[in-house]
Amino acid sequence: MMSDIRILALGALLLSIAAAGAQAPATPPAPAMVMTSTAFEDGGVIPDKYTQNAPNPVSPALSWENAPANTASFTLIMHDVDTLPRPTGPDNLHWMLINIPATAKGLPEGVPAVAQLPDGTLNPLTQAGRKIGYLGMGAPKGPYHHYVFELYALDIKLPAPSTEVPVRDQILKAMDGHVLAKAAYVGRFHR
Repeated sequence: MMSDIRILALGALLLSIAAAGAQAPATPPAPAMVMTSTAFEDGGVIPDKYTQNAPNPVSPALSWENAPANTASFTLIMHDVDTLPRPTGPDNLHWMLINIPATAKGLPEGVPAVAQLPDGTLNPLTQAGRKIGYLGMGAPKGPYHHYVFELYALDIKLPAPSTEVPVRDQILKAMDGHVLAKAAYVGRFHR
């Protein structure tokens, strides 16, 4: 009987040593930030009302979820990645919004083309300073072009860009080191 007690005591001691050395279970990673749209499927063909085929193209509705808890603002960049290489820049920038409030869960269809929205979102110049606001897709006949909507969750609000140098360059430089998460959504278009 004494040896049974010693075995139980030894077993208890070994369990307590193992428990003390064991690490707590790892916290599961947070779900990735995701962007969606009711206007077209991810990777799908973009309807004409959002493109230069329409007399007055409107921006599509976008929504997102799973932004990091410490998000201070969002930045949205929409560009045509199939215009590379270009002598005047990295690709064809069609839309950019900065300082979208951290509480936002999306954008409605037809965001107004004004320099600042009532919620403080800034609508900087796109296309080498030609336009404020959304510029619909305009790829010529031929292969489909891929238009990428990129949403960045940032831990800061960005300073308003000047118009003296390429605006996107300023914004990307200001975002450097402050991106908490990114989501992307792609649509295709050609005339």
